[in-house]
Amino acid sequence: MSEIPHLFSPLTLRGLTTRNRIWLPPMDTYSVYAQDGKPTPFHYQHYVSRALGGFGLVITEATAVSPEGRISPCDVGLWNDDQIASWQWIVEDVKKTGAKVAVQLNHAGRKASTGSFSLGHIQGNVPESEGGWQPVGPSDQAFGMCVAPSVLSVDDIQRIVSDFRAAAGRALTAGFEAIEIHAAHGYLITQFLDPLVNTRHDEYGGSLGNRMRFGLQVIDAIRDVIPESMPLLIRVSATDWAAGGWDLEQTIEFAKVAKSHGVDLVDVSTGGIVSGVSIPAKPNYQVPFSAAIRAQVQIPTTAVGLITKPKQAERIIHKGQADAVEIGRGALRDPYWPLRAAHKLGLGKREAPYPDQYIRGAFGTKR
Repeated sequence: MSEIPHLFSPLTLRGLTTRNRIWLPPMDTYSVYAQDGKPTPFHYQHYVSRALGGFGLVITEATAVSPEGRISPCDVGLWNDDQIASWQWIVEDVKKTGAKVAVQLNHAGRKASTGSFSLGHIQGNVPESEGGWQPVGPSDQAFGMCVAPSVLSVDDIQRIVSDFRAAAGRALTAGFEAIEIHAAHGYLITQFLDPLVNTRHDEYGGSLGNRMRFGLQVIDAIRDVIPESMPLLIRVSATDWAAGGWDLEQTIEFAKVAKSHGVDLVDVSTGGIVSGVSIPAKPNYQVPFSAAIRAQVQIPTTAVGLITKPKQAERIIHKGQADAVEIGRGALRDPYWPLRAAHKLGLGKREAPYPDQYIRGAFGTKR
């Protein structure tokens, strides 16, 4: 074909170039049944399958920077050196496919020690007898039906910043090519940002500048550890969908400052901060937030959420509403979503991101 679809044009961030703009977002699988934070053969198959399926960047699920930072006892982690080798074989084989690979680092804060399909206790906390622990947060407000968190001291906050720094160093050793900070969906950094959740009266609460302090310290700590050539991404919830809470205007101000501290791309999502709110989910419902941040901050963004069709994704990139799209639930249904998209958009099998072993079975092949 004469023109490559926008979805299949490369994207460069610092020293990293992804082969296309179809990315796998971080999606928790809660599948570390040993509760030791180490990814398993399941995780290997999950990530390498999507890399073989043509995704440009694979972002691994929320990876805890400390045991108490896990969302669920069955989360992956990078809080100790023993976990590095369990990641290396996954990272190496994702790279062999031509995809790039990033890790999302997270601390769940007040949403930690919660249930999952693998443990039960859905929408509640896992008891200590089953591997649970006491969650922490900027204030003592509980999320939904979860227990009230213990309030973090300033020393506790600084220890968590150090945990992010150490986990980033381990990610480098494991071979990851980019790092994403999880500052979305109501986890710890978001809890500090949101005025409905953060009711502190010290230097970490009150004004927007104070509420941003913890997140910016995490950015600085990671940027200090990783090489200049490595991109640093941050995932944000652009709104909590609640009156008087976190909103797009504050997100834009945070993104501007984060950019000045060395963040290279904003991964734009929404919600997950305040329980019980109504979210108007429909196709492209989060795209306007990505477009606004991209335009007003002058920083690359991604769009995510009910993006299911190749032409829909192509239009988002073509219109300049985002620099990449993330295919989440669609990728769970179809690990080869990018290869199917290439066919739908008229890209030849030799130009599409097929592994050599798969070309004879390309979409559109007669036999």
